[in-house]
Amino acid sequence: METNQFNYSEKETQKIKEKSLENANTYKPTTAFIGASWIALITGMVSYCIGLWNAEMQLNEKGYYFSILLFGLFSVISVQKSVRDRLEGIPVTDMYYGISWFTTITSILLLIIGLWNATLLLSEKGFYGMSFLLSLFAAITVQKNTRDMLISSKIDKDSN
Repeated sequence: METNQFNYSEKETQKIKEKSLENANTYKPTTAFIGASWIALITGMVSYCIGLWNAEMQLNEKGYYFSILLFGLFSVISVQKSVRDRLEGIPVTDMYYGISWFTTITSILLLIIGLWNATLLLSEKGFYGMSFLLSLFAAITVQKNTRDMLISSKIDKDSN
């Protein structure tokens, strides 16, 4: 891997910005999609946390599952950002891209392993799995919408 891969000329940097701005207007999220994404994220996270709060397990187990939720949320946002950056021609190192995917897969595997070995009812295991996956998916869409809205507002600002 070259150490100078991020040294772009001013002309190349401007092309990257223009490409991002061109794509942004095409993919501007609707208010309904933004609202649905936030509702899904809040529903998934709150449900998962309420389930943990009410669960009859030791505090260290609750901490394990809560940490996996936070780890997973950060990981999927990182994956979404690195995938999107690459599509828009913004440089992302292979190492960061790989780590993002690795940590996302690891968070899901840690939840599966934890639930597999837990002494919970099968319905509780399903509840944690589904609320976790809902939270991960919603975090990706919220991050996508946030980025699209930022770029869209830049377009509006530049056009005025």
